[in-house]
Amino acid sequence: MGLLIAVLICFFVAILAPFIYRLGRQYTGWIIAILPFILFGLFINHIKLISSGEVIAVTYKWIPSLGINLSFYLDGLSLLFALLITGVGGLVIIYAGRYLAGHIFIGRFYLYILLFMGAMLGLVLSDNLFTIVIFWELTSISSYLLIGFNNEREEARTAALRALLVTGIGGLSLLAGMILLGLTENGYKLSILINSGDLIRNHPYYLAILILILIGAFTKSAQVPFHFWLPGAMEAPAPVSTYLHSATMVKAGIYLLARVSPLLGGTEIWFYTLTIVGMITMIIGVVLALQQHDLKRILAYSTVSVLGILTMLLGVGTELAIQAAMVFLLGHAMYKGALFLVAGIIDHETGTRDIRKLGGLWKLMPMVGIAGITAAVSKSGLPPTFGFVGKELFYESVIAVTWVTPLLTVAALFTNMLMFATAWISGIHPFIWKTGGIPKKPHKTPFGMWIGPLILAIMGMICGIVPGFIDQSIFSSAVSAVTGSHVSVHLALWHGFNPALALSAITVAGGFCIYYWWYKIQRVVCRLNIVYKFMPDNLYKLSLNGLLQVAKVQTAIIQSGYQRYYLLTIFSVTAILVSFMLFKLGGIHGSIGLHTMKFYEVALGLFMLGAAAIAVLSSTRLAAVAALGVVGYSMSLIYILYGAPDLAVTQTLVETLTVILFVLVVYHLPRFSKLSSSASRIRDACVSLACGGVMTALVLKAGNIQFHQPISEYFTKNSALLGHGKNIVNVILVDFRGFDTMGEITVLSVVGIGVYALLKLKIKPE
Repeated sequence: MGLLIAVLICFFVAILAPFIYRLGRQYTGWIIAILPFILFGLFINHIKLISSGEVIAVTYKWIPSLGINLSFYLDGLSLLFALLITGVGGLVIIYAGRYLAGHIFIGRFYLYILLFMGAMLGLVLSDNLFTIVIFWELTSISSYLLIGFNNEREEARTAALRALLVTGIGGLSLLAGMILLGLTENGYKLSILINSGDLIRNHPYYLAILILILIGAFTKSAQVPFHFWLPGAMEAPAPVSTYLHSATMVKAGIYLLARVSPLLGGTEIWFYTLTIVGMITMIIGVVLALQQHDLKRILAYSTVSVLGILTMLLGVGTELAIQAAMVFLLGHAMYKGALFLVAGIIDHETGTRDIRKLGGLWKLMPMVGIAGITAAVSKSGLPPTFGFVGKELFYESVIAVTWVTPLLTVAALFTNMLMFATAWISGIHPFIWKTGGIPKKPHKTPFGMWIGPLILAIMGMICGIVPGFIDQSIFSSAVSAVTGSHVSVHLALWHGFNPALALSAITVAGGFCIYYWWYKIQRVVCRLNIVYKFMPDNLYKLSLNGLLQVAKVQTAIIQSGYQRYYLLTIFSVTAILVSFMLFKLGGIHGSIGLHTMKFYEVALGLFMLGAAAIAVLSSTRLAAVAALGVVGYSMSLIYILYGAPDLAVTQTLVETLTVILFVLVVYHLPRFSKLSSSASRIRDACVSLACGGVMTALVLKAGNIQFHQPISEYFTKNSALLGHGKNIVNVILVDFRGFDTMGEITVLSVVGIGVYALLKLKIKPE
């Protein structure tokens, strides 16, 4: 199956999903999950080829004039993300089939989730800068629909809008950055641009490109100060939180940073920006997680922290740091996906996510307990889990950065201790702690709900026990794609006694103490909430409210509700702008040619002016309509005088229909009365004269400008030869400009139908 088909088939099945649900009902989750599992198998089939150093690239022409093609590229990095998107996606869809069973909009949910899956696959497989942005925005739109899935709740709608606005701003920034990036080499194919890293890093646009792309990545991956949208997105159902906020959407920014690392990385500003922002994000995220009582919010803030870790590692940029980032990324997707699904089961079965009320669930839901505890152990970084392998690499990579080792090591140690505590609070506490009085007693958890988290948790354990099974096959090619050179990755559970192991021991001891005294520590930490007054979430609310207030004032001024003011504004602004351009172009050149005018032409002009004056000064509507008709018919006389009888006929027909329409409409209007003041009439007269004068000057200017050779000679030579007609005007209208004539005929037909409708109109007296 081609890469393009793999992306498009997700959108195709998404359209069919609601209809599939009508047929499959409670089995729809299992049916639809077949698609991501097939794609997962197909991507696994490419592992051997990709791990050998090969890549798969395909290009389909789309908009070649703009340099936009459907180019897709599968290497180690995109393969790793594609496996996450399809593998976790299949398990989430099965889970959602039971979790949302009986929901009125479950068919719509399948459509949204597959739409998002297709957008994510398109993003990680795209090789064209513009298509990356297109799929990037599709993920924002589809995530908006998923976060606001429970649209009857105001909190869900608010959270969805917040996520859309924040990531949408980032998307616009990313678009600008991609355009500048393409302009540096006059090309938009990313796989080619990556080979020009030195040139782009030394380009004058480099700083602007870097800032714009980083804003896009930071908003999507919830980096400080854009981290506030992610916890609010927990208003989404558990399957959405699992898929978007542990494995896919929030990792899109990480993918982008990793993808452009060979292109933009390696500079001091890259190092300092990503390292500092990532370090601040990982600390703030885990501190905020420790303050929460809601299971999903604990997991959400700890996800923010992990995203900060990944950003910091990509900023460090050494081979060891990139290895740690890729391993941490996969490990986090497995244990955090399992914990989100477990949190959803607990909420679904007990009616609460408040950790203070949860406890003793091991006996009531043992399979869920196995999944939750196993995933929590991996998140804690305890052996023999894959989380332990990732944590060891994390420590090794920060220790290796010699000149900032103390700062990074202390930050990493502090973060991991708190991460350990949040892992036990969210994954172990609900099952082993004494019960706090759950609202309802859980019944037996359906197989479709616990199988997904159990698989993810067990996979985290298996990958930890035998990490050599995936180091060369998956991680070597992924790390090589990020570094831009071949890297051989060798993972092991045991590395002997070293500083990283000592830091792990301190992490376990400190983390367990924090967990044991969690309630006391939380009371102290929560006193820091005064800082929230200056947090980005409040700044976002103030900015949004301010924008709405500005919009209200602006609307009150601009949208008065009176058509006359709208027309007055349009005509005045148009006259000013056209006058400015005429003045800028040097004014009117050339003679008007009054000496060549005939007396009857002057008489006809004065006659039209008089009719126009009568239309303006008339005290009855019918007289004004008649005067306008005189102006229109006089235009027909001008066409006849200058040898254009066809145009004269057209003008006569149009004018006749127009006069009839005016008369029919005026007949039903109330009696004529003057409501405007003398001042307003003088103002309107000035605007009218100004517009008329500007249009006259514009016509005179246009008549004295010749950009190209006149085409009249072409029509003269070819009317008889090509159009087989002696009347040049007829040939132009019927042959050379036949579509224009067809449009005019269509307009006349529509007007005729309107006239007929007005003639048949019978208004009942009130």
